[in-house]
Amino acid sequence: MPQEVSMREVYGRTLVELGRENPDIVVLDADLSRSTMTQFFAYEFPNRFFDCGIAEQNMVGIAAGLAASGKIPFASTFAVFVPGRCSDQIRMSVAQPRLNVKLVTTHGGITVGEDGTSHHAIEDLSLIGSFPGFTIIVPADAIETAQAVRVAAANYGPFYIRLCRPKTPLVYSEDYRFELGKAATMREGKDATIIAIGLMVAEALKAAENLEREGIDCRVLNMPTLKPIDEAAIIKAAAETGAIVS
Repeated sequence: MPQEVSMREVYGRTLVELGRENPDIVVLDADLSRSTMTQFFAYEFPNRFFDCGIAEQNMVGIAAGLAASGKIPFASTFAVFVPGRCSDQIRMSVAQPRLNVKLVTTHGGITVGEDGTSHHAIEDLSLIGSFPGFTIIVPADAIETAQAVRVAAANYGPFYIRLCRPKTPLVYSEDYRFELGKAATMREGKDATIIAIGLMVAEALKAAENLEREGIDCRVLNMPTLKPIDEAAIIKAAAETGAIVS
């Protein structure tokens, strides 16, 4: 069994590393720092951490102001609240002026069953994808998460990174290098291609193994960057395998 590691915990610890390297890194949260793991940054850099309370709209506005002042703000909450609860603030204050705000959400998708239907984030990616200028990343495991957060910090402009709640299997080794805007071939195949994101990458690999037992040779692509998407990889897979499942 592959090792399972929490993406959100790795996110929190990567923020601390970035905070030590760059004094312009600031972090905001909406009363959920223990869940999003931004608490690690708060403990080490209390003067650069802003808990905005249960007020996600204000958090986005404050993050935009900090970015306009030259800071690199990482703002976090659950995926169901950002962008859902504050889409207008994101559109007006972050997307249209192309500000350097990094929105990193946790508890994405329906894996937060114990939190109830109100916490299921199933439309966040389509919402954030409709805003101009955003780069959207959905890492497949903790190793990719750490690298994606660093890439977001190093590249100017608005980013949305979506993480999940449960620990997830590691699908990469430590020598993996995340490339912004590029798909990663997890498994070669000639009969069909599964394109997956986030925690579904590990499930896609399991599916490909099951299909192999039935004589179907299935390629698996991890598409961690949803925007800008790797069109060339999709076209190549369609031409070479003839069928796409996403």
